[in-house]
Amino acid sequence: MKKSLTAYVNGTFLPLDDASIHIEDRGFQFADGVYEVIACFGGNFLDLKLHLQRLESSCQAIRIPLPCSLQELESLVQQAYEKNPFINAMAYIQVTRGIAPRSHHVSESMTPSLIITVRDLPMPSDEKLAEGASAITLKDFRWGRCDIKSIALLASVMGKQEAAANDVDETFWLDCEGHLLEGCSTNLFALINGVLTTHSLGHHILGGIMRKMVIRVAGKAAIRVEERPWKLSETGLTECMMSSTTNAVLPVCRIDGEPVGEGKPGPVAKQLRALIINELEALRSS
Repeated sequence: MKKSLTAYVNGTFLPLDDASIHIEDRGFQFADGVYEVIACFGGNFLDLKLHLQRLESSCQAIRIPLPCSLQELESLVQQAYEKNPFINAMAYIQVTRGIAPRSHHVSESMTPSLIITVRDLPMPSDEKLAEGASAITLKDFRWGRCDIKSIALLASVMGKQEAAANDVDETFWLDCEGHLLEGCSTNLFALINGVLTTHSLGHHILGGIMRKMVIRVAGKAAIRVEERPWKLSETGLTECMMSSTTNAVLPVCRIDGEPVGEGKPGPVAKQLRALIINELEALRSS
């Protein structure tokens, strides 16, 4: 018999099928909230404290008080994992401004909503790893504070739909000058003249936790990293790869129908993925 999933909603653990949020919660009415997605391997969370610190930063950026201390939130996330039947999982934390009659004006006395759910952690298939991912590019029509991990994801949903319509894996956003920013749910790297290159952080880039891990692992492997705006047309571009909680590092071999480099997973992407997978395996067995 399939085990029922459990969710945490505003102070209570309950069956996922019974979990609900008030119709006037501002997350539903205005997408007035933030979130995090955290990978867990065999009970060990990947960079949990960094995720919770980013959640706190996102809350501060839109002036939502964190519903509890980071220590209490860490305990709740661990409990949510233990109540769900997955060895490798991803925990979703959502914080909204709370429940109030629908009005753009924000009441200072509002009580934030806190929701935690846990799902199975998907990973790329062996076939996808062998052939690499594919993508398209779109002019960036998202809002101007992509560094806040907001639950207002309509633009990303539209980008994912466009990717699916073109039978590719991801959409990458372009700024007005044609620089690649990031994907709908991924960060993006290129190998340009042997340098691992990714767009510098700012309001138009989310500081991905896996992005940070890729940069750290690359440094340990003596791979030079540069954070700057870059374009697909640059001379010396031989590889692209994307990073996220669910993908770790995944080579991107076709963009807008054109091959990247030789059109197959490159050696640096393979090396970085292997190094990160080794760290994840160590986390799983610790």
